[in-house]
Amino acid sequence: MIAAYEKKIVETAAYMEAMQEEDEEEEDEILEIARLKSGKKRPTTSNEASSTASNKRITTKKGPIDLLFSKAPEESIKLGKTMRQSSVNETYNKVARDRAVQYIARFFFRNGIPFNVAKSKSFKLMIEAIGTYSPHLKPPSYHELRVPLLKKELEYTKGLLRGHEEERIKYGCSIMSDGWTDRKNRTLINFLIFELLDSFVEEIGEKNVIQVVTDNGSNYVLAGKILQVTRPKIFWTPCAAHCLDLMLEDIGKIPKVKRVIQRGIKLVGYIYNHTLALNTMRKFTQKTELVRHGVTRFATTFLTLQRLHKQKANLRRMFTSDEWLKSKAAKEPKGKQATDVALMPSFWNDVVYALKAMGPLVSVLRLVDNEKKPAMGFIYEAMDRAKEAIQRAFNNNEGKYKDILAIIDKRWDCQLHHPLHAVGYYLNPKFFYTNPNIDNDNEVVDGLYKCIDKLSEDDDFVVEVHKQLLVYKRAGERFGMTAAMRARTEISPAEWWKLYGGKTPHLQTIAIKVLSLTCSSSGCERNWSTFEHIHSKKRSRLEHQKLQDLVYVKYNQALLDRFECHDVIDPIALNDIDDSNEWLLGELEGEEASNDLVFDDDDLNWLDVAEATGAGEPLQNTRSQTHINKAAAALAPTNEKGKKVVEVEEENEDEGEEEYNSNASESDEFQQHNDLDLEEDEDSD
Repeated sequence: MIAAYEKKIVETAAYMEAMQEEDEEEEDEILEIARLKSGKKRPTTSNEASSTASNKRITTKKGPIDLLFSKAPEESIKLGKTMRQSSVNETYNKVARDRAVQYIARFFFRNGIPFNVAKSKSFKLMIEAIGTYSPHLKPPSYHELRVPLLKKELEYTKGLLRGHEEERIKYGCSIMSDGWTDRKNRTLINFLIFELLDSFVEEIGEKNVIQVVTDNGSNYVLAGKILQVTRPKIFWTPCAAHCLDLMLEDIGKIPKVKRVIQRGIKLVGYIYNHTLALNTMRKFTQKTELVRHGVTRFATTFLTLQRLHKQKANLRRMFTSDEWLKSKAAKEPKGKQATDVALMPSFWNDVVYALKAMGPLVSVLRLVDNEKKPAMGFIYEAMDRAKEAIQRAFNNNEGKYKDILAIIDKRWDCQLHHPLHAVGYYLNPKFFYTNPNIDNDNEVVDGLYKCIDKLSEDDDFVVEVHKQLLVYKRAGERFGMTAAMRARTEISPAEWWKLYGGKTPHLQTIAIKVLSLTCSSSGCERNWSTFEHIHSKKRSRLEHQKLQDLVYVKYNQALLDRFECHDVIDPIALNDIDDSNEWLLGELEGEEASNDLVFDDDDLNWLDVAEATGAGEPLQNTRSQTHINKAAAALAPTNEKGKKVVEVEEENEDEGEEEYNSNASESDEFQQHNDLDLEEDEDSD
């Protein structure tokens, strides 16, 4: 096989050489005809080969006219994805490519460039631009990079943002701010709390700023309140993504959820830290990874538990297969612990409980963290639907969901609930025209009037807005058009107001301003490492303005790339909150892991396997476990019959924590923060 392949390469090379010689002969004939017509003498030469080489150099030389026919790197990359086809040239040039990419790799290695840079769009554009230039490209000098090229890129970036600046003047904007701690635990804040927040508002223009979105830390809360007093027309809004993550964190402290997270960490951490276990797992799961990354720590926790549940049958088959049981790893203490977790019925029951409790909130997090469609008009309704979804997930059994809803309400009432959320709900036609009792909701109406007062220029403007509200309520003017009624659920609410709100201009202005707002500062948070990367000790010290220019270019171009390339998560389809839990409500509701059959044509179930392998719950407690159970019984609540309700904490809950902290980078075991997208299509598994 290998010999045949090498023979084919040799034949291909010979064919290409013959074709090249024919082309050169044709070129010589053309040049000879042109010489005869012009009456010029044939150039004398002692070596025909040198003449041929000279002609080759002439034909490959590029001039100004080539710029008219060469494609831009962006266009070449797009065409390469759809029109690329294999050719004889690719095989012939394999050696040349291997040599070139080795030099590129060496550049990465010697300069400490992260490998994920190779995935960036700008890297691919750079390679394409170099390839279209022709050989002997003179690289940019140190001075060119620092001064003229940086200035040109700064102007280019400003041009990209010019359209956004025009929209900012017309409809207002949000200022996003977030805290950050570097690897030395030095805490930095985007703008030094109130003073710099205020100065930044002054720079943009108070009339162009609708809200300031910040982290939920106590320092930001105080700064936000002071800012609202100083700038009465501006709202301070806590970050919805951070608030939702705090809800998930609190739910993660519920004993049953905490236990399953620890066991999951132990199981996944063991698999990803042992080559045999990892290879065996990938074999049984058809190379599907167990770890799914989210934008926050607890989003990652949920997504990974979700993946574990989906691969439950494959993991059980893996840990009961001869390939695993006969391996050395299966006989080691940690291997036995991982086997016990995978075969433990209560572990899978707790996974289901955690998914039911956290799933709807992760869907809301997905909504507020999307890049393209502002979520201000949807978050109020989304939170209500999330709570309803949790209730249905537990069959409306209040005893099962009471603590979860208490956690949500505590965070929602004191941090997340905001007048802007209420007015966004009221001015969203999708919800307004389907809720006949919306005007009876004092919380929503109070938020509406408060926002009208803040966002209005003067008293006359307020009066006009209230008049135009009557037109909106009765679906008058363009609001009652057939197209407008159909579009209520088809397009974003801000676009709906732009199309059909022209007859109510004052109300239209407020509606577009509110419905175009973001609810999260996560876009700001993900790019904070830019400062540490650019202003590191290994780099020459940059003057302040050059540092600002570099950050401006990198930060804004990264945001634009995310905006253009991010998969669109449509927040209008709020049914996603319910859909993500349909499998919980149906297939998983009341599911007992112990009753699953090992084989479809046999009556052996996984409870029998767990008992046989000792992976079930211990029938007899150790002395330390008995002491723990007695202490828990003394503090446990009583049920209606007066009996103590005790939840036994099986095994040591702290096991696996050290292993979790030392996990390999490949698994990033339930990492606290990462830059990958929350949304991952299950169909891609």
